Amino acid sequence: MSAQILSGMEVAAATQADVADRVAALAARGKSVGLATVMVGDDAGSAIYVRNKHRAAERAGMLSFDHHLPADVGQQHVEDLVMALNADPTVDGMIVQLPLPEGLDGNRAVQTVDPAKDADGLHPHNLGLLLLDRPGPRPATPTGIMRILEYYDLAVSGSFAVVVGRSFLVGRPLALMLGAKGVDATVVQAHSRTPDLRDLMRTADLLVVAVGVPELVRGEDVKPGAVVIDVGINRTEAGLVGDVDFASVFEVAGSLTPVPGGVGPMTIASLLSNTVAAAERAVGEADAARAR
Repeated sequence: MSAQILSGMEVAAATQADVADRVAALAARGKSVGLATVMVGDDAGSAIYVRNKHRAAERAGMLSFDHHLPADVGQQHVEDLVMALNADPTVDGMIVQLPLPEGLDGNRAVQTVDPAKDADGLHPHNLGLLLLDRPGPRPATPTGIMRILEYYDLAVSGSFAVVVGRSFLVGRPLALMLGAKGVDATVVQAHSRTPDLRDLMRTADLLVVAVGVPELVRGEDVKPGAVVIDVGINRTEAGLVGDVDFASVFEVAGSLTPVPGGVGPMTIASLLSNTVAAAERAVGEADAARAR
């Protein structure tokens, strides 16, 4: 058996084309769509990621605002900038690039973002909406994973899903999304202290791995025919690898995301989708106010 490759690049291209159409429709009504990022310090990985976000935004026809602060900036300075962007009508979506340098509180900075402009979907207000299964911006990476599953028409309803990883960026929100009414997977949230983790992974119809451990999951850990989503991106001497040993899992799984080119591109596509959705909501609210 050889796995079907789930190309995040292909799904991201389709998502970004949809975003571009929606941006153009808003432009026809005189509404621009703007994405702003706040990056602090000079982390090379974060700089590449932010640059890719802005390139994607510009390709979709969005305005792009890149705010880069020095590593020795104070917490208040960061939060003041975020507040200014909250008040800027040309900014519809905003991202505080994490992690922030040592001595700065990333959680506080994220909580300063207007929930309506939260392109990452990580504000506590929006995570609460997810918990309550109410509309709102969803966390970008889990949303990207859900779009991959939908695009390739992979059966989730009735499946047994194991999500390895419990971060608020990926694992926790994804478990909620997979178990939501209408999606209907049975979900187990696993982590480094889960007893007999490898035995558990072998029972999963859908296995998502987001722990940041290079090639943790091997072929013998995977149920034959399972869908395997590799969220990890790890830099090693051999290059970029995921949390899944691609070569051995490829021979066992039914479907598998590669690294790179799997989940990563979908994170950026989902950020853009959240941003244009925020602009659409703003236009809708303005139309409703004028109608009153």
